[in-house]
Amino acid sequence: MRQFLNEDFLLQSDSAKELFHNWAEHLPIIDYHCHLSPEDIANNRQFENLTEAWLEGDHYKWRAMRTHGIPENYCTGNEDPFVKFKKWSETVPYTVRNPLYHWTHLELKRYFGISKLLNPESAEEIYNTSSSLLTSGDYRCRDLLRKMKVKIICTTDDPVDTLDHHQKINENGFEVMILPTFRPDKAMAVENEKKFNQYLNTLEEVTNLDISSFERFLEAIEKRYHFFHDRGCRLSDHGIDTFYADDYSLSDIIRIFEKVRSGSDLVTNEILQFKSAMLIEFALLNNSKGWTQQFHYGAIRNNNSLMNEQVGPDTGFDSIGDLPVAKNMSKFLDRLASQEKLTKTIVYNLNPRDNDLVTAMIGNFQDGSFPGKIQFGSGWWFLDQKEGMVNQMNSLSNMGLLRHFIGMTTDSRSFLSYPRHEYFRRVLCNLIGKDIENGEIPPDMDLAGKMIQDISYNNAKDYFGFFE
Repeated sequence: MRQFLNEDFLLQSDSAKELFHNWAEHLPIIDYHCHLSPEDIANNRQFENLTEAWLEGDHYKWRAMRTHGIPENYCTGNEDPFVKFKKWSETVPYTVRNPLYHWTHLELKRYFGISKLLNPESAEEIYNTSSSLLTSGDYRCRDLLRKMKVKIICTTDDPVDTLDHHQKINENGFEVMILPTFRPDKAMAVENEKKFNQYLNTLEEVTNLDISSFERFLEAIEKRYHFFHDRGCRLSDHGIDTFYADDYSLSDIIRIFEKVRSGSDLVTNEILQFKSAMLIEFALLNNSKGWTQQFHYGAIRNNNSLMNEQVGPDTGFDSIGDLPVAKNMSKFLDRLASQEKLTKTIVYNLNPRDNDLVTAMIGNFQDGSFPGKIQFGSGWWFLDQKEGMVNQMNSLSNMGLLRHFIGMTTDSRSFLSYPRHEYFRRVLCNLIGKDIENGEIPPDMDLAGKMIQDISYNNAKDYFGFFE
């Protein structure tokens, strides 16, 4: 019987162990998509306790706690930090076979050197030990990143963001590269007329433009692209229900913009036309800047209207959607490729039914200009666990070239989440090691090891060109 979370955790063969320990274990991390707070990094925030560092904003844990019967005030409420932590510790033993069980104990071990299992009996000791370290001199936000050998982080930022925190980080000379990512979802969210117009009012303020026409709206968006680019941004990110590719004319979009700007609600086909037009406009700007564009699709958000009203979005009430996608994805990518305007693109699906669909689709638009130019993104959100990762990589292996995969990204809001890269690398090494043991891959550790290093680090470094 194996010891839980020993040095060979998840590594089920000698080949897997060799690949991980000799080729992957010590590589640095490029986290090209996450939701960490630039303000926390700029101010080098010091967490006051483990609850603040671990449970604040973590909707994965909140969902598990609710499922375990923990009332909401212990999740998103203002209860005492230790009382909240005790409620989490009561939940943890019930997360066995959920990735939270692995992540929880990996994080305790890698950041704080704690090997004890978290449960109600060990909670106070673990809380006190971890909180004591967090309030010491070398456990601030930046130190937590250094401990995991993080080299690059791409945050997720709205076009109207001033990026002042990024500027402060650069001025302070932090050795970890912290770069913004352009996330313009609110700039196409015309389904809510009131919020959209409020957003455009803010966009007017930051661009000093009167956005009274669609032409001026595009001018404002392009101005923010220039602003982000000058501050190191090289990626956009788009959170969409599905790909939008309705037919439209410029006159249609001008009319729709004028209608929504005047305060009128749009009908469904107008909403879809506007979203389709804006997705193309963003993609054209991405191409002109030489940025990589990311599309996270497939979430159905804010399912619990009562809880959305009480505690807001991004609090654990989103799930997997099942809207049709293939035809529109093809049409969208083809519109760009036919104009030779398709930039590097990463597609992340949330519904596992779409793994083969996405892998087959991206193969249609590889153009030979760069290895793996169109990427099937790593297992995301509900799929960033062992089975989800393996299924994603198997689909990519079967219909694409796994060797060019740019690997893992955390998509996390927690500074304690970086052992997820280790988790991914162990899963990857076990997958390849199993093939070696089965005689499906040659027992050539130089061949397999370089593949592991490429997927774990080198491919992302080359793909994004951050160090150029």
